[in-house]
Amino acid sequence: MRYYYLLLAIVIYPIFSQAQDTNPLLANDAVSQKKWVDSLYNNMSLQEKIGQLFMIQVFSNQGPQNKAKIVKQIKEQHIGGIIYSNGGPVRQAKLNNELQAASKVPLLVGMDAEWGLSMRLDSTYAFPWNMTLGAIKDNRLVEKTGKHIGEHSKRLGVHFNFAPVVDINTNPKNPIIGNRSFGEDRDNVTEKALAFMKGMQGAGVLANAKHFPGHGDTETDSHKTLPTVDFDRKRIDSVELYPYRKLIKEGLSSVMVAHLNVPSLESRSGFPSSLSKHIVTDILKEKLGFKGLIFTDALTMKGAADYIDKSLDGNATNKVPTGGEIDLMAFLAGNDVMLMSEDPEKGINKFVDAYHKGIITEERLAHSVKKILQAKYKVGLHNYQPIEINNLHADLNRLRDDILYEELLENAITVAENKAGLLPLRQLETKSIAYVKFGDDDGSVF
Repeated sequence: MRYYYLLLAIVIYPIFSQAQDTNPLLANDAVSQKKWVDSLYNNMSLQEKIGQLFMIQVFSNQGPQNKAKIVKQIKEQHIGGIIYSNGGPVRQAKLNNELQAASKVPLLVGMDAEWGLSMRLDSTYAFPWNMTLGAIKDNRLVEKTGKHIGEHSKRLGVHFNFAPVVDINTNPKNPIIGNRSFGEDRDNVTEKALAFMKGMQGAGVLANAKHFPGHGDTETDSHKTLPTVDFDRKRIDSVELYPYRKLIKEGLSSVMVAHLNVPSLESRSGFPSSLSKHIVTDILKEKLGFKGLIFTDALTMKGAADYIDKSLDGNATNKVPTGGEIDLMAFLAGNDVMLMSEDPEKGINKFVDAYHKGIITEERLAHSVKKILQAKYKVGLHNYQPIEINNLHADLNRLRDDILYEELLENAITVAENKAGLLPLRQLETKSIAYVKFGDDDGSVF
């Protein structure tokens, strides 16, 4: 009998190990997770299930009227997640505790903190931007940066950091990516993004690679219009998709799909990548084998919100999607989370109607909702604890953050040109050196 149990363990272990590898949202205790997820899902109404698919924008620097509106949405629309924007850490922590208390199912909290919480919040830490990190040769320092940002995020109750940016900055005219990218070299971008991801996820905060399938070589901003990526499939596969392929193999938790016009990947003229089933499902989910959470980029951005339906020959039909249709199109394309819908209530109603008409099947709905619940379990929301306000400011501005910051800058210094071998400076006792001061420092240390 003892040998039978040993054999059974040997057979079962690889099965669970394989499940861990194929779905980055599965926790170590897969049995307990499945029980929690199934129990929640099976006790939800249709509206509650659909509400989980929506993540709405929240500001902690706005007044009580705005808070009342958000609380109402959470309670009445059964919203599944929130993404914080501008505000302050203590205000956000207090607001977050109130919003979590108002929600029947714990909220999944996201935030753009690419170089730290300071990207959105005052009184928080700002690490160097990605372009500076891209100049560092020691990837362990980049991993450490991801870990520090992850620790800050977790301390503030943030479960998803929408980072790292894995766009390859091959176009110097790009108005929106620029120094948010690790650089123009495919391999260096991938190495840095992978190190950052490992550090952050090691701290217990889920990573998000963006902006799929690649926003690095565009000359317009998808917040304002629909940029075009005019490369053939071979180029996109070998350059833009390269970081995703590598990060997915290493356990990437989520991907954000951009609003881009990519003619080589989508035959419909001016059709946003975020709404394209071929790009989201056929390429990201099937070709690249990604099984984690898929977020749209913000659906309030003009690249998606201003979409006008066109026929295959490119002639406008003047059919402007009504409220909620963009959300439904994004879901049917394969996205799991509708980020910052223009009108969540209309979107949810559109989903309910599509479900009753058989456009959305129970299987398709369960696929995304259960992935969201799996993520909630993985970040500890099955055992939710409010954010502790005491010492919050000190915990988000630590001495070891200052030490790491200095180390990052020291290691990022790059000599672009060294005419006549001037560097390093030698025989200082025989030389006169002029110091040109920038900023308000007195230069005494130098």
